[in-house]
Amino acid sequence: MPRVLVTPTILRNIPGDYSEILLQGGFEVVYPPEGFDTFPRENLLKVLDGIDAMLASTEPMTREVLAATKLRAIARMGVGYDSIDIAAATDLGIVVTITPGTLEESVAEHAIALMLGVTRGLVQRDREVRTGIWSRTPLPRMAGKVFGIVGLGRIGRAVVPKAQGMGMTVIAHDPFADQDFATRHGVTLMSLSELLESADVVSLHPPTTPETVNLINRQTLARMKSGAVLINTARGAVLDEDALCEALDRGHLLGAALDVFKTEPLPTTSPLLQYDNVLLCTHMGGLDCESQAAASSLAALCIVDLHQGRWPENCVVNRQLRDGWKW
Repeated sequence: MPRVLVTPTILRNIPGDYSEILLQGGFEVVYPPEGFDTFPRENLLKVLDGIDAMLASTEPMTREVLAATKLRAIARMGVGYDSIDIAAATDLGIVVTITPGTLEESVAEHAIALMLGVTRGLVQRDREVRTGIWSRTPLPRMAGKVFGIVGLGRIGRAVVPKAQGMGMTVIAHDPFADQDFATRHGVTLMSLSELLESADVVSLHPPTTPETVNLINRQTLARMKSGAVLINTARGAVLDEDALCEALDRGHLLGAALDVFKTEPLPTTSPLLQYDNVLLCTHMGGLDCESQAAASSLAALCIVDLHQGRWPENCVVNRQLRDGWKW
């Protein structure tokens, strides 16, 4: 019987629709030991021994790790796959899948919540009330302001109506933007420089590619409007965190909200922790009750489909494996 390792902590030893799909598909469902950290290389290799497929979190699946396994498929519970060496997986015949269409609404809601958390000073004000402070310093209203989206993919497009519902004008930058979508939804497309100079809120939604690593850096941060807000619910790699700290030290930004970081969990020594106007979250953008159920079920279905000879075209990352690939 083929074995599937399930590593997302929110699923460990918690059966659900996803586990039923795997069991009915003829798989044995395997979880890491209680409290086991699957991110260190030696730990990851230990739990992957004898495993045929993986319903994965963001473990670093390097070429070295992949080559030491007998994996046939890795199903990411989410849409990001930068933690997996796709070229190595392809060379080794390991199909990698993601779960598009399951978490866009969750991330979009999260981005708007993070914006409001900063622009209404919610965390600081909560802390003040709890300590007997009753300050009432006003902050900028978002209605009538400009919301800039960097990366108009599935998630970026889901943000559009939510920002517009706040009474904001939406602009976007994406080299591969869907022009028809932009036209139908009244989104003005522009260069990154133009967006940074125009937006009161800059919300990051690009994938991690060589072109987007540190896309937001000293130079691009300097182009942002004074008093603007930066939101990152994409990937930590797209933001130069040191450059952000410098911009905050200068008072250039009203604040920032970050759900993702270069290193996760965020080290307690990170300078980001010193800023009251920076809202930090535990990479929760894509996770709500509905997305958890949908993404885990779709990831499980991808594994079963591949094992039974079906090709989940819309979910496969390394599609070049299709011709001639067999479990």
